[in-house]
Amino acid sequence: MEPLVDIVVEDDRWEAFGLEALADRALRAALEELGLPAIGFTLCLMACDDARIAALNGDFRGKAKATNVLSWPSEERGSDDEGGQPDRPEPGPADDPEHLGDIAISYDTCLAEATAAGEPAADHVTHLVIHALLHLLGYDHIREADATLMEGIEVRALARLGLSDPYL
Repeated sequence: MEPLVDIVVEDDRWEAFGLEALADRALRAALEELGLPAIGFTLCLMACDDARIAALNGDFRGKAKATNVLSWPSEERGSDDEGGQPDRPEPGPADDPEHLGDIAISYDTCLAEATAAGEPAADHVTHLVIHALLHLLGYDHIREADATLMEGIEVRALARLGLSDPYL
């Protein structure tokens, strides 16, 4: 099975975390929930620390502080209608998959959030990978109906993996 995600590890703590397998499982569950095939899509996931993600957050969002995850879609797919479905990407051929975009995830913030919430770090990171993928696919949570739509997909994708609802 061809990997769905290309991992770039900038912080060695992610190596022992098993991020590649975790991300692949999470992404496949989310795509399955959306009725999209895992074959024909790819994305890049940069595993970094708080210093790196704070710099990226400052450069791209004007917020020079650490965050848990950032995403850069390869194209705008969001719906103009509140609560509307984004445009669905077309998968590419297996030997030239459609690139959905890029994600950066911070080890420090993710582990701190998981510890504060009293949840396993792997469960929290799985949720954030699914969340970031949905951003690449045009989902957002700024408007209430959009947030309801996005969170529902996250919860169902997590349930496919036997994980609980993080919004409870």
